Amino acid sequence: MKNILLLLANGFETFEASVFIDVIGWNLTEGDGSTQLFTCGLTKEVKSSFNQTFVTDYLVDEIDINSFEALAVPGGFEVYGFYKDAYDDRFLDLIRAFRARNKIIASVCVGALPLGKSGVLKGKKGTTYNSAVRRKALLEFGVNVINKPVVTDDNMITSWNPSTAANVALLLLELLTSKENASKIRKLMGFEDKQY
Repeated sequence: MKNILLLLANGFETFEASVFIDVIGWNLTEGDGSTQLFTCGLTKEVKSSFNQTFVTDYLVDEIDINSFEALAVPGGFEVYGFYKDAYDDRFLDLIRAFRARNKIIASVCVGALPLGKSGVLKGKKGTTYNSAVRRKALLEFGVNVINKPVVTDDNMITSWNPSTAANVALLLLELLTSKENASKIRKLMGFEDKQY
């Protein structure tokens, strides 16, 4: 089984987190059955960007990196305290530990900023929320900021806003399983059906 860790900061964007839960869950039940997802935070209870409370599976300090194949980091809202957790040394150290073992790290929107602050994106290509303030912050962390919706570099995925979340989660699934399997899940979830 390939375990994925969803790292949640207080103030995380619910939609950006939920796509990882759904895509990995759909693969567990409808795909090749090889993936499962667990959540973790600095505290057992984590509040989302709109003040819903979530109970995590693990605390950051309880994580055995060797038990996980990938890390997923959704973005969040500053007004709900996202950066307080996302820039905490324990949060950043966990990101660094995944990178040190060359495990896949996928982020959505401003989820790229703790990656940048941790140093794992220094000298790499990346993107973040498409606002001048957030892109400047990523640039100041030494990242080669690319103006594209989804950017991959050296086992790390970054993206620029919530609309990219499903594509990031499906790309993560592809990297963990296969292009064919990820395509199957994409179709089953209806992402290729453009009826709207």
